[in-house]
Amino acid sequence: MGWLRRAASDTQVTHGDRLWLYVAAAVIMLLLVIPTFIVIPMSFSDSQYLEFPPSHWSLRWYHEYFESSKWMRATVTSLQIGTLTMLVATPLGTAAAYALFVSGHRLSRALFALLITPMIVPVILIAIGTFYAYGRVGLNNSITGLVLAHTALASPLVMIVITAALRNYDLNQERVARSLGATRWKAFFVITLPQIKFSVLTAALLSFLTSFDEVIVAIFVSGGSNATLTKHMFAALRDYIDPTIAAISTVMIVISTVLLLAMQFLGRQTR
Repeated sequence: MGWLRRAASDTQVTHGDRLWLYVAAAVIMLLLVIPTFIVIPMSFSDSQYLEFPPSHWSLRWYHEYFESSKWMRATVTSLQIGTLTMLVATPLGTAAAYALFVSGHRLSRALFALLITPMIVPVILIAIGTFYAYGRVGLNNSITGLVLAHTALASPLVMIVITAALRNYDLNQERVARSLGATRWKAFFVITLPQIKFSVLTAALLSFLTSFDEVIVAIFVSGGSNATLTKHMFAALRDYIDPTIAAISTVMIVISTVLLLAMQFLGRQTR
């Protein structure tokens, strides 16, 4: 038990002093992970209903998912919308974060708080407002409408990540480049962007996952051939208990986990 007396940080706080924090973190992580440990075995059940633990093991519901044109169409739609959201939200959020950070204006903090309000306002309110606004311009049940709505939800995450990266970056390097004749655009792309590229990639991944996992806005503004995977899953869980959603949930968990691990690996390679 000697490790309990070892310093855990430069402040000489020991691991023993932090033991309560480790226990609390372990309990919270366990509560977050337990649903995953339940869903994954359920996806391999042969039962007609959601069953845990499975009495018989089978890949029946994976076959049901991958052989269903409805589920595959919804999956392709979600991937398409997630990719487009990432391509729109990442540059917009990065540009906004950069502009507010380097401006030095006294209103920049207020503008930053205003731009991240989609993270503060309940998503159901955003969904209702978006639904009525889209009804006037004909964007309901469209890919464009979903991408715009998801971009509004993902951009604040991008701004927060990029702002954190810029705070750890010395802007004097960019100022030197500009003093030597480089334009602001060239200085940003040649000097600043390469040094915060991992944060930009992280923000892009978060914006993709925000769109891919989002369900509330999708319920209101998507439909028909443009319905997302999460909307179909919600309908299947609401109208009839379809064990296919357990298989789909497992696939989504695998996709998210692989992307996060790949990002961590890429981050180590770029450091």
